[in-house]
Amino acid sequence: MLVFIDESGDTGLKLDCKTTSPYFIVTLMLFEDHDQATLADERIESLKAELGLRAEFEFHFSKLQPKWREHFLREIAGHEFFYFAVVLDKAELTAHGIHSPTELYRYTCGLVFEAAKPYLRDAIVVTDGQGSELLRREMSSFLRKKAHPESPHESPIRKVKLQDSHKNNLLQLADMVCGAVARSLTDKKDSTVYRKLISHREMEVAHWPK
Repeated sequence: MLVFIDESGDTGLKLDCKTTSPYFIVTLMLFEDHDQATLADERIESLKAELGLRAEFEFHFSKLQPKWREHFLREIAGHEFFYFAVVLDKAELTAHGIHSPTELYRYTCGLVFEAAKPYLRDAIVVTDGQGSELLRREMSSFLRKKAHPESPHESPIRKVKLQDSHKNNLLQLADMVCGAVARSLTDKKDSTVYRKLISHREMEVAHWPK
């Protein structure tokens, strides 16, 4: 089993700051079958050629034209992957004892892994090596603990890999899925378009606090 992790928003808690997002979202995407992951990887690669893009082009939800977002998700939706996401409403967090970006990040990761845990078996988890130092450090620490519990046979995680998303098409897919969830929380005119295209791949999108 292959698992890919991505996040949307930021971990800032100063909500009066214009650059701070109201939500922080972590998405966990899984392929039960490695062959299906390979097929999805190859389809994403072929999409670059179809769209006249360079081989090293990186699909990133926030940077794509709307028509390319829709085309990407429509074409990839037929492949056998599933996803979970947790959406934290940061306006409600201090009342629940979360007072720092580190606590916010750890808590969100914990929630999404608990949601997916019944489905994880011998998983290779891949996460993005790009992004902020805080997120890289916290995700690496969190996954190491999950992969090496006191009783090793209890871990659903076999291996953890840190890779650059611009070299990994399936991390780019995780970004596109996470972006679709994030867009669905807005009042923009295309807010319902993208998540609907992959709705049959959605296992759970949990909002916290509930």
